[in-house]
Amino acid sequence: MSSNMIDTTERLASHLEASRMGAKHPICAIDTEADSLHRYRESLCLIQFADRQQSVLIDPLAIQDLSSLGEYLSVATVWMHGADYDMTMFKRQFGALPAVVYDTQIGARLLGARRFGLGDLVSQFFAVELSKSSQKADWGKRPLSEKMIEYALNDVNYLLEMGDMIVAGLKEKGRYEWFEESCLAARQKVLDRDDTKEESWRVQGSGKLDGYGLACLRAIWQWRDAEAKAWDKPSFMVAPNRQLLEWSIDLAAKKSITLPHHFRPERTKRFHAALAAAEALPESAWPDRPSSKRRKRDRDFESKVDGLIKVREEAAAKLDIEGSLIAPRAVLESLAAGEAEPAEVLLRWQRECLGMIA
Repeated sequence: MSSNMIDTTERLASHLEASRMGAKHPICAIDTEADSLHRYRESLCLIQFADRQQSVLIDPLAIQDLSSLGEYLSVATVWMHGADYDMTMFKRQFGALPAVVYDTQIGARLLGARRFGLGDLVSQFFAVELSKSSQKADWGKRPLSEKMIEYALNDVNYLLEMGDMIVAGLKEKGRYEWFEESCLAARQKVLDRDDTKEESWRVQGSGKLDGYGLACLRAIWQWRDAEAKAWDKPSFMVAPNRQLLEWSIDLAAKKSITLPHHFRPERTKRFHAALAAAEALPESAWPDRPSSKRRKRDRDFESKVDGLIKVREEAAAKLDIEGSLIAPRAVLESLAAGEAEPAEVLLRWQRECLGMIA
């Protein structure tokens, strides 16, 4: 096992105590790796952790008690890159999020970066090219190869120093408060998100289906879920969402469908059994189509949207940032339609850019 790998409860507690160095609010950088590309139920497989002294790997598959990490994070300022996924993993693992989460991706975009992947920023700030060789590796396997260890450590090796550079740039441009507000909102969004996904079978594009088509989609989604669970593989490896939708559209149109030739006879048999059960449902048992309020897209509405976009693009050009960072088009459309108030859908700094604060 690599000397960079912390794989016992005792070593973890000892390392975090040393990292804290008596600080009430320690600062660290964190990244995570999961096995979502390889297993049915995604697991947290690796935590990359860096402080000002060193970078290490924490093995949640080997450590029996991660509570010392949870306690550390509860008072820490944590730098991440593209933090939404990592925060989601921590919320699931600990039922909470770090006290403060700063995202280098948000900071870089507020500085005007148009390419803001971690590799892009490491190249920009440090003139170092990171390897992408282990991007799709199976992080649930042990031992990790030297190449995987190097790849994982590089995800946090540069974050704290990069964070310092980004903060300096933001303060110079007078945008540091924008950064803090944006990071706070991103953290709150993860906390508020409902992860129960009770109707996760309603895949993108399913709104075009009628009641019978939705009944078919629900049935074959549940069939796919059961197949993936039994196989212990991600559901997309059984059939991607796009395929489920295409089958459902054809079934709703009373067309016959053809299953892939590589499906084993038992899988095909279970598919047809699920479909037969859906076909036997009375209309009263079909899922409801979501009722969406149709927006009136008249000349007045389009004029309002165009006006808001013009203001946004002028502000973005002056700041040399992307317009979508100030306000995505969908948000501007909801404002133009009178469906939301600016304070409900925009942060204070975004409203300032758009001239929506008196």
